[in-house]
Amino acid sequence: MKRFGEPVPGWSSASRPSGEVLEGRYARLERLSADLHAADLHRAFSGDDALWDYLPYGPFASTAAYYHWARGMEEGSDPLFYTIRDRATGHCGGVASFLRIAPEAGSIEIGHICLSPEIQRTPVATEALFLMMAWSFAAGYRRCEWKCDALNLASRRAAQRLGFSYEGTFRQAVVVKGRNRDTAWFSVIDKEWPALREAFELWLAPRNFDGFGRQVERLSDLTGLVRGGADPLL
Repeated sequence: MKRFGEPVPGWSSASRPSGEVLEGRYARLERLSADLHAADLHRAFSGDDALWDYLPYGPFASTAAYYHWARGMEEGSDPLFYTIRDRATGHCGGVASFLRIAPEAGSIEIGHICLSPEIQRTPVATEALFLMMAWSFAAGYRRCEWKCDALNLASRRAAQRLGFSYEGTFRQAVVVKGRNRDTAWFSVIDKEWPALREAFELWLAPRNFDGFGRQVERLSDLTGLVRGGADPLL
């Protein structure tokens, strides 16, 4: 066994996210603003209360209730919330955030992800998360994390599809809405990112979709060639 870890030459710190706009071909990420986004987001989320099953807040009974929540979140720096806008329609279809931001350790998490039915399983949602991952590594982070309730199989599948490697489950990690939560941990590290970035760029390219918008190559097949470890439940 090695006595010490590998040297990290020139390491100092990563940059903190400031909420700048992140824009791709399909998605535009804007820092959450209750005034600008809350009404459209509540419209997109309405009618599917299951979206909030594994989040510590929601569902929201009215636009006013969601506005009040968004107003409390919009100025935060950790978590720092983004609104996901579909560039084709102009509508807001989801949110995601940077959190557990540790520039001195080179670690950052993507979480509080809530995607409305209108952008689920679309290039908009995939590209939004790709843009956040790309920003993280460009800003100098060595590790990008994904965590979810261990019972949330949809989130675990999403993490694996995006190239995150399963690292283990923290038992009885927290209590959420009066229920126990075991937390499954996933990560992508900097040495994996160049190949993962290529996989995303190939998948997101217009040539990867036929005339009906159906994918030619599956992202999970592309990222699976790079991912460091598989989730044992999937």
